[in-house]
Amino acid sequence: MLSPSFPQRAPWGTADRLRAWQREALEEYFRIPDRRDFLVAATPGAGKTTFALTLAVELLRTNEIDRVIVVAPTEHLKTQWADAAARVHIRLDPRFRNSHWAPSRQYHGVVVTYAQVAAKSSVHKHLTEDARTLVILDEVHHGGDALSWGDAIRDAYGPARRRLLLSGTPFRSDTAPIPFVDYLPDESGARVSSTDYAYGYGRALQDGVVRPVLFHMYAGKMRWRTSAGDELEAHLGQDNTKDVTSQAWRTALDPEGEWMPAVLSAADRRLTEIRHHVPDAGGLVLATDQTVARAYAKILHALTGERPTVVLSDDATASERIEKFSASNDRWMVAVRMVSEGVDVPRLAVGVYATSSSTPLFFAQAIGRFVRARRRGEAASVFLPNVPVLMKLANELEKQRDHALDRRSKDEDGLDDSLLESANREEDASDALTQEFSYQAISSLAHFDRVVFDGKEFGQLAEPGTPEEEEFIGLPGLLEPEHVHELLMQRQSRQSRLREAREARTPAATTTLPEPLHRTLREQRQLLNSLVGLYARQTGQPHGAVHAELRRLCGGPAVAQATVTQLQSRIDLLRRRVRS
Repeated sequence: MLSPSFPQRAPWGTADRLRAWQREALEEYFRIPDRRDFLVAATPGAGKTTFALTLAVELLRTNEIDRVIVVAPTEHLKTQWADAAARVHIRLDPRFRNSHWAPSRQYHGVVVTYAQVAAKSSVHKHLTEDARTLVILDEVHHGGDALSWGDAIRDAYGPARRRLLLSGTPFRSDTAPIPFVDYLPDESGARVSSTDYAYGYGRALQDGVVRPVLFHMYAGKMRWRTSAGDELEAHLGQDNTKDVTSQAWRTALDPEGEWMPAVLSAADRRLTEIRHHVPDAGGLVLATDQTVARAYAKILHALTGERPTVVLSDDATASERIEKFSASNDRWMVAVRMVSEGVDVPRLAVGVYATSSSTPLFFAQAIGRFVRARRRGEAASVFLPNVPVLMKLANELEKQRDHALDRRSKDEDGLDDSLLESANREEDASDALTQEFSYQAISSLAHFDRVVFDGKEFGQLAEPGTPEEEEFIGLPGLLEPEHVHELLMQRQSRQSRLREAREARTPAATTTLPEPLHRTLREQRQLLNSLVGLYARQTGQPHGAVHAELRRLCGGPAVAQATVTQLQSRIDLLRRRVRS
């Protein structure tokens, strides 16, 4: 029995080897004669390009089409498509411009971007009408990025003989319709996208097509100063309000603190472990903006002695830098979001998610850079700040999503993803998470929190550089998916034994780790009740009236249900009143 990722025969003789899902998708495509639109939703790294070009070769061979047009999200991907097409003897022009009006006769077609089509759709409509055309819309969800883009795509490619729609993330964070996608009502009556063939991460992992991804979650203690001059402190990963979480998250990503250097050091040690088994493995840091990207690069240079590749979207040589890194043996690349989708660097095995973007779309695209498997057994590690929205996305990696037209604009986490997605397209724009409050980062400390894999959590709090952390940093570089769960369970048990042995030797040792949440809550409640009693004696008010007044002024539920942050705000208010 051959692995599903490498079946023995190639249908129609159009490729040396096709994966099982690619063969199934081709059979489904040709099951209905003269099919015009076909949406394939396949997890990043599964091989959508190979599938699309295999189909294009067959349609050209059977004289169903005369021309192939590929629409890609970025200029960099135009060259990737043209190079891949050349390997199956389809000649595509990636340098076609709107001023050309027609491709050179030696080409089978052209590769263009969505922005290029939107700028002058009449040129691309003429290309489509001038020949029997197959249009391949790569990452088709970009067709809804703006109303004008969607209208231009429909105008230009409405006359196409065939349209193949591809997406690794066939959904959007807003409700803009995706061109040429059918929307059907679900059980609740909401209109959701209809996919003709789906190949999710879960099945791809079973087939050995993608790597298992381990999420190394890091928490820590953050301190910052508000615009009012108040100093606040919170533990990343504990039960905080949304605004406190966003500011703690932002403080963690500050390159001047200790959190990012500690996490980058851990990620580099993980990369070293993987390179023992995969010598050319590389790492990628996804940064929020250009300033912090350069700062992270300096930290990595100090850690490794090697200058990382820095990729910025306003750099004219960005595509060349990515290609050079992909072909090299260099350790690290630092990029500002633009490497989050479609860019093919198969040797990436370690990632650091150092951005405050929280949309499911961006997260899925970012993780997609690390899942592409070159051979059986390769594993990927992605280092994340322990914030609830990212924890949820990491636990739901295998969840298949559809694009819904009928829903509220805000997600369940309360974050306005449409604003964040808009900021993603302009790297110098501030995130919605960090615009709301002015602040100044003071300090940050990191500690290992846990590993998330397949929706399950392993490990416990550990300080950076300790043997307890190394249990999960030092995992083997080659891991079979079916063995990962068992290995993580073993490492969790060893981590517990190491901690118990160390604490038995040095019971009075100091630690930066926070107290367990239940202890912190108990102490906060006791302190609050003491202050309420003192204030009640000063003012003559009943205890219940004081508690009610605190809830009215500070918000939140009753004391028994309040979070640490909510209790702390009431304590701070009462302290000021008692002193006055």
